[in-house]
Amino acid sequence: MIKKLIFLIILLVAVNRLFAQRERLDQITDSITNEGKTLYRSEWASWYGTDVFVDKCKSIANQAGGYFSYETPDSLINLFFTKGDMPSVLARIYFGKELNSRNYRLDTMRHQLSTTERGYYDTRAAVSTRIRTDTIFKYFKNTNLNIVPLIEKDIRRAYVLTGTSASGVVIFGNDYLINFDKNNDITSVKKLHKNMMPAYPKADTSKIQVGGMHTHLPESGEFMTATDICTVMLNEKFTDWKTYYTISKNYISIWDCKKNELVILTMDAWKRISDDQKIRHPDKQ
Repeated sequence: MIKKLIFLIILLVAVNRLFAQRERLDQITDSITNEGKTLYRSEWASWYGTDVFVDKCKSIANQAGGYFSYETPDSLINLFFTKGDMPSVLARIYFGKELNSRNYRLDTMRHQLSTTERGYYDTRAAVSTRIRTDTIFKYFKNTNLNIVPLIEKDIRRAYVLTGTSASGVVIFGNDYLINFDKNNDITSVKKLHKNMMPAYPKADTSKIQVGGMHTHLPESGEFMTATDICTVMLNEKFTDWKTYYTISKNYISIWDCKKNELVILTMDAWKRISDDQKIRHPDKQ
């Protein structure tokens, strides 16, 4: 009787640990997904807003000092501001939340920056200054660093992503997270990936690449990052990817490119699933 009781106690402890681990992973998954999609919406507006600005605003393009994007309850707004220490709005491009790049409204009436827009501008400017003075930021050939400010209530942060002018290349890594206090002073600068990892999803046109993958060293963390999600979402429709994997020592993060959903599994769970599939479908091995 005592042995049975001990066994049940051990079993309950093991089950509770599994549930606790799964709950923790679900919370991490939701947090990364939400941040990644927020980052994606901002970068999406910047991508397609820049296309509109270049195409429709040739006569005022030389007055632009830069741009940023932000989100309202019903719109995504890409804003170009003028050069100088006292910038004003040069152009606003409004997109709907359905993310249809052909459905936009362009406003080139000169305005002062709103209070909200001034916050985004100040955050972007602080990051721009930090990039010029901090050696943590790295530049590579045919690339540029894109600043993405995000503000939610009193929480200010900015991501720096690496873009490229080369075609057929998707850049992962060489990305950074900068945190601010409520006074817009930088409190931390973190390099999210140890290095830059270019992917070439269309390099071999004779093969269909149904999935992409990169690995994370311990310095890059154990899970797919918000910047990874943003990069995949921006590029997935230009590739044949159905899934994208980020692999670390203890976990595998799996992004479903059709559903735009993230699943994180322990490496032990992944191996058990893989072994089971080999037994069930030996002809596919």
